[in-house]
Amino acid sequence: MPWSTPAPSFCYPANMRVLIIEDNARLARLSADGLNRLGFACDCAATLADAADALDAGAIELVVLDLGLPDGDGLEWLRAERGRRVMPPVLIVTARDGLEDRVAGLDAGGDDYLVKPFALDELAARLRALARRPGARSPVVMAVGPLRFDSSSRGVTVANRPIETTRRETDLLELLMRRAGTVVRKGVIEDALYSFDDAASSNAVEAVVSRLRRRLEAAGAADLLHTVRGVGYILREPVV
Repeated sequence: MPWSTPAPSFCYPANMRVLIIEDNARLARLSADGLNRLGFACDCAATLADAADALDAGAIELVVLDLGLPDGDGLEWLRAERGRRVMPPVLIVTARDGLEDRVAGLDAGGDDYLVKPFALDELAARLRALARRPGARSPVVMAVGPLRFDSSSRGVTVANRPIETTRRETDLLELLMRRAGTVVRKGVIEDALYSFDDAASSNAVEAVVSRLRRRLEAAGAADLLHTVRGVGYILREPVV
């Protein structure tokens, strides 16, 4: 498989989060490393169950899907996921190269189809093309009290006043807002904020939560972000 790297000017879009569903550990790592160098932010899942957990955690904007996974067929999984959630664009990557396989993949809900072996250049180009499609990032504005989060622009406002957040603080806020009113476990947050190779310290999640809480309090949105000791965190409107 050729693994050349395009010029940096082709790195679009920066920090778009990609979930690579692939049980071949070496291929998954090569793909993730190459895409990370191009400005994507990649996570890997070796099973369909792990992939569903990653999607539940939120913030995934593109999916690279292998079809032969240890715990099931990727096409059946994709059909089921399309039926129960709004899915990000899905690029099917598989060794199944027949015309009928391509048709089946697209009919099952795939947005594009790439046959193995492939070049990193083409993988990245197809992901960029999917990201440029209208509606790839559906504009959804979520609200908890005076706090608003626009998932399209990833802008954060309190009482219509914008506040600045880092990428990880923004990812954390989106995750908590998508599950507003329910406790999000610390392990789920860690998986959503850090890829497998990130050197996250033991208190990394606590540090991001603390910084986000200070920003919200400074903006006038105190008493929204709560710690559930020994479990995780919850975003909810204050009880009057």
